[in-house]
Formats: sequence, C-alpha cells, structure tokens
Amino acid sequence: MKVLIVGAGEVGYHIAGRLALENKEVVVIDRDADALRRVAENMDVQTINGSGSSPSVLTDAGIRQAEILLAVTNQDETNLVACLVTDILSPSTKKLARIRGADFDPYHEMFREQVPHIDTVINPEIEVVKTIERLMRVPGAVDVGEFADGRIQFVGVNLEANARLAGVRLSDLPNIAGNQRLLIAAVVREDELIIPTGRDRLLPGDLVYFISEGKDLLGALSILDKHAEPVRRVMIIGGGRIGYRLAVQLEAQSIYCKIIERNARRCAVLAERLNKTIVLHGDGSDQNLLNEENIGDIDVVVTLTNDEETNILSSLLATRLGARKAITKISKFSYLPLMTAIGIEQVVSPRLSAINTILQHIRRGKVLSAVALKGEQAEALEAVALETSDIVGKPLKKISFPKGAIVAGIIRGKEIIIPTGDTVIEPNDRTIIFAHRRAIPGIEKILAVKLEYF
Repeated sequence: MKVLIVGAGEVGYHIAGRLALENKEVVVIDRDADALRRVAENMDVQTINGSGSSPSVLTDAGIRQAEILLAVTNQDETNLVACLVTDILSPSTKKLARIRGADFDPYHEMFREQVPHIDTVINPEIEVVKTIERLMRVPGAVDVGEFADGRIQFVGVNLEANARLAGVRLSDLPNIAGNQRLLIAAVVREDELIIPTGRDRLLPGDLVYFISEGKDLLGALSILDKHAEPVRRVMIIGGGRIGYRLAVQLEAQSIYCKIIERNARRCAVLAERLNKTIVLHGDGSDQNLLNEENIGDIDVVVTLTNDEETNILSSLLATRLGARKAITKISKFSYLPLMTAIGIEQVVSPRLSAINTILQHIRRGKVLSAVALKGEQAEALEAVALETSDIVGKPLKKISFPKGAIVAGIIRGKEIIIPTGDTVIEPNDRTIIFAHRRAIPGIEKILAVKLEYF
C-alpha cells in the first residue's frame, strides 16, 4: 500500500510513523523543511519539500500509484485543493481531508458526493466533543469508545489499590462477576501494553480496558468499583471552537454550564450565540476567580484553551479546589505519557481524534472503526468478517492470530457474543479485535479477502 500524506505536523508525523512501522510505502509532503527533517530523521519514509496542492508535486510524489491521500495540514483550504487536484490526476485514489472550520460543517456530505469527491472528511473538533461527552457519562473512565453503533462500549479505567479486582487472576473473574459479562481485553502497566491471558493478574495502578454491552456498562463498572455520578454542572475553561461546540451540546441536554474565556471580544461572541450558558471574562487558572464561581460545586471542569500548560494547571487547580473531576485537552503527543504521573487521568486530544478517524479508513479489510488505545501502543478494531477471509469458518483457537491480538467480541445480528476458543466466526459477523501495534499487519492479513485463482 502506498500512502501520500500532505502535512508533516503532529497528525501527519504520527500517522507516517505508524504506517512506516507496518512496512507501508509512505510519502510525506510539506513546505516546512524543518518539519520534513524531523520526519526523515525518525522514520523510513520518503519526504518531498513542496506544496501538497501542487499538481507537479503530487505527480512527482507518485499520486497515480497511491491508494490513499491524507490531506492533514493545518489549512482547510490547502487540504481541499490537494483533494481536488488528486481527483483530477488520480480519481481512483482514496482521499481523506482534515477540515476543521465550522463553516464547512454543512457541506461535508456534499464533498463526498460532488467535486472534489472527498471520501472522508475529518473534523477532529466534532470527534473531541463526542469523546468529552462519553467521558462525562462513564464514571471513572480514562478512555471510552463505542462499537456496533453504541451497543458495545470499550472503556479504560485505572484500577485502585483497594479495588476488589486488584490481585485477581483473570481466569477467576467469572466467579466475581457472576452473571455480569465482562471481558478484559487489554492492560497498560507501567506504559507497557499487555494483551492478557487467563493466567495474568490485575494489579493496582493498571489501566484496564474492558468491553461491555451498553446496557450492562454500569454493572461492569461497579465490578471495578466505579459508580455512576450524574453530571449536572459543568465549567468550560476556554471558549474557542471546541468550547463553543461543547456548550451548545450541553445546552441541548439542559446541563448547567459556565464558560471562562480570557479574550473579551470572544466572550461577546459567545454571549450572543449561546442561550443558557453563563459566559465569564477571566483567566481559568486564577484561583480567586474559580473560588468566586463556586468551583467546589462543579461536577466536571473541561479545560479547552489553546495553551497546554494553562489546561494542565487549570485542571489540577480545579480538582484541588473541589471540582469532582477534570477533562483536559492536550495536543502535544509528548505530554500524553506524563499526564497520569501528575494526577490528570481524563485527557482528550483533537489530533489523536483525527488519527483514530484516519486509521479506520486505511486498514485493509472491511474495517468499520479503529481507535488507538492510550499511549498509541495498540488499536481496537471493529471489522466485518468477509466470507473469503481467514478469520471465518473455524474455531478461534485454530486461527493463526498474531501474538498480541485478541477477538474481544462478536456481533451477529442482534446477538452480542463474548467469544471463547471454540467460537466460530461466521461471514458478515462484526468482530471487535484488540491488537498490539506490532500485530496490526497480521490482523490486516487475516481480515483481507483471499483471492482465488482459476
């Protein structure tokens, strides 16, 4: 597979790195020589200095031989033109574009159907708001995702020292869970990801990923000693595009909401556009302001400024002053591994949201969704089992799964199956697979259609 990536920023850099590790042919295009140098020094990919919207640059990069174009620069217009030019030069190339401007929201479907025929429009800000809402709804969750149109949830929670599952061997889990169906699919321990077996034990401090039917989620969380707490009052620090989008959603749910924004002109815009949200002009890291606004009565603080350090400081300060929990926006990937160590558990990243959307569209086989797990060491995939793929027609224990991968769930019509080694996947089953990053090429191979020659 050949992939052209227009844009060597954080999203382009990390996608290129992941694809290079999977031995895909990757070309990265950017005008910024320093950004390209960073790419070239850290991964085995081709780099081209130039505009990704230039026909000659795209031609030199081999657009006619590329299966996929990823247009992920910080400029919506550049991404749109890159797709338009690709549509002219190589109509068969699949095109994905990151488009963040709210003005383009009503036209996403039109882009798919008309020129420039963009196969997938990615708006990470919309995805981040969805992630924030899921984190609010699931008590104690560090990571939350959905499969099968929301019927199955996968959730990551930190295991506390006094939790009843601390020290428990996974083979003994059914004795504790009783009738509750709970599958532990992955564990992150000291920044190392483990796809566990029945012999493994859960330890205090583990980040435990499990899957559960949506209707059974609260019961599954209670086994992990996480209990539901309704969200009634939310404070948003940072009234930019994501903060505004979130406030609109909270208003629709009749949740009491305040926004603190330090730019007076932006405050005026927010006050005009929002109906019920209280808009405050000030600094969200100002302790006196937080106390004046009764921060101790707030259920969730969401820090969404464009400054990482302000978000981190505001979240730590808010929880110290009595807010029940904080959700922190982080864009720099280098910061993500440090968050748990400094006491920040719930983190969202627009760039990581963009990567998750991109992954599902570049995986071989009929992949419906793909989510990078915390630390990006693994992925959770939802894929349709195609009739001629290696995954169907025989018990799971007889399939040559790559090491570090597990089938965590099967959706067959209205039935949700937590599989055993004797389970047989049937054609058109939707399968949920957790896989370590190094196992992804092997998973793609068994998901892909086998060609028959006559």
